[in-house]
Amino acid sequence: MSVSALPDNQIPPPSGTVPPRRRRRELNPPAAFAALAVVFVLFMAASSAPSPLYVVYQQRWDFSATTLTTVFAVYVLGMIAALLVLGALSDHLGRRPVLLSAIALEAASMAVFLVADSVSLLLVARLVQGVATGAAMTALGAALADLNPAHAPHRAGLVTGAAPTFGLGLGALGCGILVEYGPHPTRLVYVLLLAALLPAAAAVAALPETSLRRPGAARSLQPRLKVASHLRADLLRLVPILVASWALGGLYLSLGPSVAAGLFGLSSHVVGGLVVTLLTVPACLTAIALRGRPVSHTLALGAGLLLAGTLVALTGIEADSLLTAALGTVVAGVGFGASALATFGTLARMAAPSERGELFSVAFVISYLSFSVPAVVAGIATTHIGLHETSVAYAATVAFLAALALLAQWLRSRQAPDRGTCPQT
Repeated sequence: MSVSALPDNQIPPPSGTVPPRRRRRELNPPAAFAALAVVFVLFMAASSAPSPLYVVYQQRWDFSATTLTTVFAVYVLGMIAALLVLGALSDHLGRRPVLLSAIALEAASMAVFLVADSVSLLLVARLVQGVATGAAMTALGAALADLNPAHAPHRAGLVTGAAPTFGLGLGALGCGILVEYGPHPTRLVYVLLLAALLPAAAAVAALPETSLRRPGAARSLQPRLKVASHLRADLLRLVPILVASWALGGLYLSLGPSVAAGLFGLSSHVVGGLVVTLLTVPACLTAIALRGRPVSHTLALGAGLLLAGTLVALTGIEADSLLTAALGTVVAGVGFGASALATFGTLARMAAPSERGELFSVAFVISYLSFSVPAVVAGIATTHIGLHETSVAYAATVAFLAALALLAQWLRSRQAPDRGTCPQT
């Protein structure tokens, strides 16, 4: 029996040991699941919080768009390195110690952000934050799948699909408001995030351990991308939509506030945060609204709306129409949410507990390479050919990728009907 199929009040003891007496401070499985969801949102909110600040840093330290997107990409570099090295570690040591270590690293990155007075320190902070987030994400995804309540076996997929988009939007908008109206614009958000990490650490320390300890932890640290052979075909089918959706997200989180200021003349930092929120909040709401729908339908819907929304936003940029660009962003956000729901929901249900850490690691590497590499290329292009031309070329490329994803899903649906459903509560 898999861990996710166990009743809510039953967590397996480590193999070969006498079942330990439940500690008073240990959370019961439903509370532990809720705590993990909140911690997931917190990590993602922290990751997007610097987005509205990039323009502030750029004005204070006078660096180029290439440097701006390099700061953005260093975070993803750290994340991918952690996914490659640490992705399977929680399958060997347990979810709790990996998550506690990730929270400690996240707190260290917040401390560096607080004292940052140069691009160099900003790069260090983002690199450490990337490592922390990468270590946390696979352990969080696997732990949520382990703790799935028996009466709603796909709930972990819903949280894993919705939490990133909700957290990204919350962090960007919250930071934008603090920068615009609060004191110490480049400090306050990090103080608040650092304070939020304290109860997060306490909650993780009280989690029941759901992953059986097994040998091979040191061997698992060798950088690799590994997926069990019986899972590879299903993962490959998800690659086109992963690339299209996360490439769009990378554009909005790296250059979105700059586009709002440079192309539409909107200098408010709240607007910079809203640019990200217009994409991510519809994505989160869509993931909730479409739970229980067949996976094939949801993937096709996601690809189609990504294509349509990107084309509408591109039209808005070309016509200098803020309303059209905003409408396209919302439509693309709905497509992003449908894509995340179906892809991560599929990942959550198709792997055994011992395979989940590695599988989520590979999926997140694909997602965040798509998230970062195009954004860095866009930053270099902005420096040399301009923001408008780069935005148009980037949006056109994302639209092309979305069309490929839609075609791939159509071909797959013709080959074999899909019987799976998206996560539901």
